[in-house]
Amino acid sequence: MGWFSGSSKNYHFEMFSVSHFIIIALLLIVATCIFLYRDRLKSDKTRNWEIGVAISLIIIEVTYHIWMLINGNWDISHAIPLELCSISLILNIILLLTKKKIIYEILLFIALLGASQAIFTPLLNYDFPHFRFYHFFYTHLMSIWVPLYFTWAKGYRPTIWSVLKLFIFLNVLMPIIMLINKLVGGNYMFLSHKPSRTSLLDVLGPYPWYILSLEGLLITLSIIVWASFREKTVKNEVERNLPMF
Repeated sequence: MGWFSGSSKNYHFEMFSVSHFIIIALLLIVATCIFLYRDRLKSDKTRNWEIGVAISLIIIEVTYHIWMLINGNWDISHAIPLELCSISLILNIILLLTKKKIIYEILLFIALLGASQAIFTPLLNYDFPHFRFYHFFYTHLMSIWVPLYFTWAKGYRPTIWSVLKLFIFLNVLMPIIMLINKLVGGNYMFLSHKPSRTSLLDVLGPYPWYILSLEGLLITLSIIVWASFREKTVKNEVERNLPMF
């Protein structure tokens, strides 16, 4: 029944409990600090921190799979990292290690739309201080903080083409995951059926139409994210050309 066990009997998580509100507050506080101290974070000295965070994400994810194996919870039908949040974690690690812009372009949308939803409405059974609580929130928080860090501190910005890249990425990935779901009896990315718990998918229509509705919603929200984080060069150029009085 310890903090690394497979039982949630002594660690039952409740949404909007004290521990959940602390996580939400932590998300907002760190995101605000990244923005306020963005100029200091532009230094090349932060490279060691980037690599350190990538290594920490690898370690905690490997430990998560060890935890599932030890407690008999690992199964190919749900343990392969094919959920959007798991994909975000992998992209986070790749971005931190390589600093590739194309990784950032895809990660920004998946992280802000997927990981944020997971933090505010988590599908989680384990509360603080269980290992799964740490794993779940650490990986999801980093999935948001890392792209925000690259946006505000490192100057990365999405373009309208980034939305197209996301669309292509997801539609190449989708049939592959559908095939894997069929082979292993899984429901990765909810492409086989809706989750058993109440979720946003309940208002998006029956299977398989909710998949198309979800894709349309994702593209719409991605355009909103692009509009919020894009490089506002036209506005800046106009401001530079305004006469000074």
